[in-house]
Amino acid sequence: MFAALKPLLFALDPEAAHNLTLAALKTGLVPAAPADDPILATTMAGLALPNPIGLAAGFDKDAEVPDAMLKLGFGFVECGSVCPRPQPGNAKPRLFRLMEDEAVINRFGFNSKGVEFAHARLTARAGRPGIVGINLGANKDSEDRTDDYVVALRALAPLASYVTVNISSPNTPGLRALQDGAALADLIARVMAARGALDVPVFVKVAPDQGEDDWATIVRACIDGGVDGLIVSNTTVLRPPLASRHAGETGGLSGKPLKPLALTALKRFRAETGGALPLIAVGGIASGQDAYDRIRAGASAVQLYSALVYHGPGLVGRIKAELAALLRRDGFASVGAAVGAPQV
Repeated sequence: MFAALKPLLFALDPEAAHNLTLAALKTGLVPAAPADDPILATTMAGLALPNPIGLAAGFDKDAEVPDAMLKLGFGFVECGSVCPRPQPGNAKPRLFRLMEDEAVINRFGFNSKGVEFAHARLTARAGRPGIVGINLGANKDSEDRTDDYVVALRALAPLASYVTVNISSPNTPGLRALQDGAALADLIARVMAARGALDVPVFVKVAPDQGEDDWATIVRACIDGGVDGLIVSNTTVLRPPLASRHAGETGGLSGKPLKPLALTALKRFRAETGGALPLIAVGGIASGQDAYDRIRAGASAVQLYSALVYHGPGLVGRIKAELAALLRRDGFASVGAAVGAPQV
């Protein structure tokens, strides 16, 4: 069906096509994916996943269709980024397909319906099965962005399977400065204090564009602060060679060209953590081999989004089947057994 609809969707403005997709998913008329191969069951920061293939933040910004995406076969879904107060984000156009590169550039700027809207949506699905995380952002005009994360966490963490602190979007000026040593340590301390005794894992999402001195600083702040895991990585502001006419657009680049940069970042964070923190890999994942490479490089799970634009929802099932076959080929009885296992 996606193959038939793809020309129609690609004839639309990318953001309009995305909104149409969300509207279709809201109908609930979503085919249920087959049961997962048992070899794919795994755990991540204490969360039991039926498979390690997650939906990255950005697709379902306001927690409107998490159950539809779980039904399509994702092992977990991350909604957001959600900001405390509603904000429209940056001016349109702000989403670009780089078709020749199987890539996307976005400069949304944390467009969000706000915490109250997301709270209502998560409350409505309370008690349903499935791992649904919430990705938190900061309002563009906030005087205390760290407090934005605290406010959003207090409101939404009781309704989420996990919470992600997104300090790595390139589309909110100054946001990535929160990855710096002292600022990050303060942010983590305040966020973890706000979580208190609530049994909800907290992850930090980092950028792939770190300087050489930043890797160890980020890891030390996260470990010392009690963070439960890292998501590696967000979009990049770098521009590898690209064929599309949209290559010069401002914003974060995702999709196939991000793959080598994101894999390098994952390996660096794995080396710096020594396996002490679970890692979720994101960036350029479009096949079972891609997912397997990230798992062998140290990821407990992976997420994707941009690849869906080009390959459709059937990609999820194909990735899972390919990953299961690769695990069996190399003699692994589970995903967990392959995490960080050296490749010959």
